[in-house]
Amino acid sequence: MENKKLIEQAKKVLKIEAESINALADKVDDNLVKAIDIIYSCVGRVVVTGMGKSGLIGKKIAATLASTGTPALFLHPAEGGHGDIGMVTKGDAVIALSNSGETDEIVRILPLLKRLDIKLIALTGNLKSTLAKSADVVLDVSVKEEACPMGLVPTASTTAQLAMGDALAVTLLSKRDFKEEDFAFFHPGGNLGRRLLLTVGELMHSGISIPAVDIKTLMKNAIIEISSKRLGMTTVVNRDSKLQGVITDGDLRRGLEKWGEKFFSLKVEDVMIHNPKTVTREVLAVKAVSIMEKYSITTLIVLDADGRAEGIVHLHDLLKAGVV
Repeated sequence: MENKKLIEQAKKVLKIEAESINALADKVDDNLVKAIDIIYSCVGRVVVTGMGKSGLIGKKIAATLASTGTPALFLHPAEGGHGDIGMVTKGDAVIALSNSGETDEIVRILPLLKRLDIKLIALTGNLKSTLAKSADVVLDVSVKEEACPMGLVPTASTTAQLAMGDALAVTLLSKRDFKEEDFAFFHPGGNLGRRLLLTVGELMHSGISIPAVDIKTLMKNAIIEISSKRLGMTTVVNRDSKLQGVITDGDLRRGLEKWGEKFFSLKVEDVMIHNPKTVTREVLAVKAVSIMEKYSITTLIVLDADGRAEGIVHLHDLLKAGVV
């Protein structure tokens, strides 16, 4: 029975917090657009501040903004009243979090922000509070109840703050036309950075590793080239070394089924696939994977500006690099 009561209590917490977020969606209005405009037009940084649990949420909001193209930092309001307010300069914007809107440490720095003519966005559950009255824009993050049975521990209220912060960050991301490449720039470490930053040029086989045969080559010799280079294909080039087509392992199987032994005496120009799929060395490796998946192929030819093959990228190389 004890275990059952614990499970039920946990479920109740999750339901209360989920309901708080659902209710938050109905409160989104033009004030959010105004907040977005303030942040988007900010020529400085976005300074996020909050005390206690709200401060912890503020740190996460600042980190999310910074990682999605909005320069942001967190200011501890208590330290702000003891010199750290110097972090804030003209041209910055401030996001202040306080469920009550009367947090002493926040209230104390409000006059300093006004003196600097700083635009202030408040995330609060009390629209009549000192913080709300001082703000240029107020985002209502009030909740019906906390998940804490005593109503004391910030739970649903901090979840609502976090969700509204994410709404701000993601909306700004879209407004800035923030792309995968931009996200990768701010996340160079770990699997995410590797997945989004690597280009085809960094992973391709080049030089003598590129399988290549002349357009007049006999198929029996093309098979030797395919086998020796171990990429499951060969490029077909003309006398100027410009790409004309490609022959893959699959073409070999289909050719043998169609022509039998006669297949070995054919010229590659009679068998090759014209207009093979190609990319340039600057293309992101993750994009190369997408192309391979779309056309059900395992290799892509990397062309230079003159239409010559300067590399081959294989799906196995992308797998080894952790792109997939």
